Amino acid sequence: MSMMNSSQVSYFTLAAYFDTGNLKYLYFMIVLFLYIFIVGLNVVLIVVICLNRSLHEPMYLFLCSLFVNELYGSTGLFPFLLVQILSDIHTVSASVCLLQIYCVHTYGAVEYLNLAIMSYDRYLAICCPLHYNARMTFNKIATLIAVTWLYPLLACIVIIYWNAHSQLCGNTIYKVYCDGHSIVKLACSDAQVTNIYGLIASFGTIFGAFIFIMFTYMKILNVCFSGSKQTRQKAVSTCTPHLASIFNFSVGASFELIQSRFNMKSVPSMLRIFLSLYWLTCQPLFNPVMYGLNLSKIRVIGRNLMSNVGD
Repeated sequence: MSMMNSSQVSYFTLAAYFDTGNLKYLYFMIVLFLYIFIVGLNVVLIVVICLNRSLHEPMYLFLCSLFVNELYGSTGLFPFLLVQILSDIHTVSASVCLLQIYCVHTYGAVEYLNLAIMSYDRYLAICCPLHYNARMTFNKIATLIAVTWLYPLLACIVIIYWNAHSQLCGNTIYKVYCDGHSIVKLACSDAQVTNIYGLIASFGTIFGAFIFIMFTYMKILNVCFSGSKQTRQKAVSTCTPHLASIFNFSVGASFELIQSRFNMKSVPSMLRIFLSLYWLTCQPLFNPVMYGLNLSKIRVIGRNLMSNVGD
C-alpha cells in the first residue's frame, strides 16, 4: 500500500461493526436510553452540589469535577455510537476520529487523576482531621482540580499531533470507536516514538495515580486499625464508594489497555466490543449511582429537591 499522511486521509473505516438487521433500532434505543440516563444522573448531582452551600466542601467539589468528567467522556462516545449504529457504512471522518481520540484519552486521564486527589482528600480528613481545614483550602482545591484537567488536556495534544502527522498504510480501525493506538498500528514507518510516548503517558498517569492512591489508603487503614469505632465508621462511609469507583474503572481501563496492546483475535468479537466499551459506558453510570446512594448528604438533599419539584 502507498504511504499517506493521516492529514490526507479523509475517513477511517470502523471494522468492528457488523450487520444486525432490524435489531439496530433496538440497540439504538438501548444506547440512547443509557446516554439520557447517564446525562440526567450526572447533571442532577452537579446541580445538587452547586446549589447547596452545605455541599461546598472539598469532597463534594472533587465529586462535582468527577461528574463533569463523566458527562465529558460519555458525550465523547455516545452520540458517535448512536450515529454508527444506524449507519449502513461505518466510516468516520479523520477530523472527527482525532477529536474522539482526544476526548477518550483525556477522559481516562482526568478520571484517574480525579480519583487520586479524592483519595488525598480522604487521607487528610481521616488521618489529619485537626489540620484538614488548614491544608485543604479553597485555593488548594482549585489548584488540584485545575491540574487534574489541564495536564491531560495539554499532554494529549501531543498524541493528537503525532497521530495527525503519521505516515499511514491504511485507514481501517478494528474497533467501534477511534482510539490512538489503532492509528499507531496503521503507521507505515516506525512509530516507536509515538508508541513510547503513549505508553509513558498512559501507564505513567495510571500507575502514578494508583501508587499514590495505594499509599493514601495504607495510611487510612493504619489509622482505622489504631483509631476509634467512630473513625472506622467515617472511613467506611466515605471511602467505600471511592474504592468501588477505583476498582471499577481500573478493571475497565485494564481491559482496554490489554486489548489495544495485544492480539485478541481469539476472543469473540461481541466480548471484545463489550470490553472496549466497558470503561467508557459503565463508569459514567456507576459513579453517580454509587455516590448518590452511599453519601447521606447528597441522598437527603437530592430527595428534598425532588420533593420540592414535585410540589
